[in-house]
Amino acid sequence: MSSNYMELRVPLPLLSLMLVVFGLTTGEFVIAGILPDVAAGLAVPVSAAGRLVTAYALGMIVGGPVVTALTARLPRRPLVAGLVTVSVLANLGSAAAPGYGLLLAARFAAGLVVATFFAVAIATAVSTAAEGRQASAVAKVALGMNLGIVLGTPLGTLVGQHLGWRAAFAAVAAVTLVGLLMVLRFVPAIPAPAGSVRGELRVFAGRDVRLAIALTAVGNVGVVTVFSYIAPLLTGVSGFGEGAVPALLLVYGAGAVAGNFLGGRLADRALMPSLAGLLAALAAVLVLFWAAGGVRLLAVPLVFVLGVLAFAIIPGMQTRVLSAAGAAPTLAVAVNASGFQVAAAFAGWLGGAVIDHGPGARSLCLVGAALTVAGLGIALAILRRDRRTSADPERPLEQVGS
Repeated sequence: MSSNYMELRVPLPLLSLMLVVFGLTTGEFVIAGILPDVAAGLAVPVSAAGRLVTAYALGMIVGGPVVTALTARLPRRPLVAGLVTVSVLANLGSAAAPGYGLLLAARFAAGLVVATFFAVAIATAVSTAAEGRQASAVAKVALGMNLGIVLGTPLGTLVGQHLGWRAAFAAVAAVTLVGLLMVLRFVPAIPAPAGSVRGELRVFAGRDVRLAIALTAVGNVGVVTVFSYIAPLLTGVSGFGEGAVPALLLVYGAGAVAGNFLGGRLADRALMPSLAGLLAALAAVLVLFWAAGGVRLLAVPLVFVLGVLAFAIIPGMQTRVLSAAGAAPTLAVAVNASGFQVAAAFAGWLGGAVIDHGPGARSLCLVGAALTVAGLGIALAILRRDRRTSADPERPLEQVGS
């Protein structure tokens, strides 16, 4: 068995971390597919159920910097085990929550540990990889995110539709628990990293890091707003039945996998120019979804392309943060994950407001396009800053554009 893993170059420690990432990603995104079921089950409006997305995102926003800073000196293996345990308990709490308020609290708790786990998992993958295989190790861990979207989200939606939305959260807890047991068995003991928390915090004094995190937050908020309410959009605007939603989420997830590979290749070739181009394309597709999303025949390929572009921008954004943070990336990566969740938190609130008090669900696509253009503006500002630095390499980077 172990020889097969070696041939596939997926050591058991990486497979363990990948399975946890799969569970966490499924737990984050499955709410999009069961949102109407949750609203009906709790007797609340869909907009109120959408605020469960906001609660989870707020947990990540708070947990990214706070939990990462508080646990920075802990050995990696027990830290990973503790973080995953919190996630399992929070998802079980989500499944058992008797009312809306407790479910909100459980979703917040589930989000608290995710950003820190992602940052530590990446560092663990790098430290356990053979020389020259670090990037490949990180890619295998990150594959859990893609599989969570491609398989976990539609499967969780199916479970929620047929066994009840509580069963979807229970299933997420079960999968993540298996990942936890594998972590305890296969992830080796790794000491706490050298250096100080203060040293990690100094990286945020750099304007490049702050701009990179702002790009993540603003660049993602438009498409996350649309995805948070994808089930109402597909049923209410495109005219699909609820039974078609899992299959359409599978289409979105397939696009996400393709987009992840596409975005990585483009970022390797030309980081900021490719990010700017992808954001422009994403804004255009959101406008097209507003114009043609009511036609079922067109809605399906649009969902796929939306998945491609939504995830094509992520590798470049992550690479930008890592390059800007230099030798102190752990806290920066965690805060960048929190930046993504700033987008998700705002998206959950904004989408509900547009549906309840605005022109309706269809207009979410136009709102998303406008917000994506704002992210494009930040990308172009960073690109201009980089070109000025290249043109005048003697000029200190922090003076560029000042």
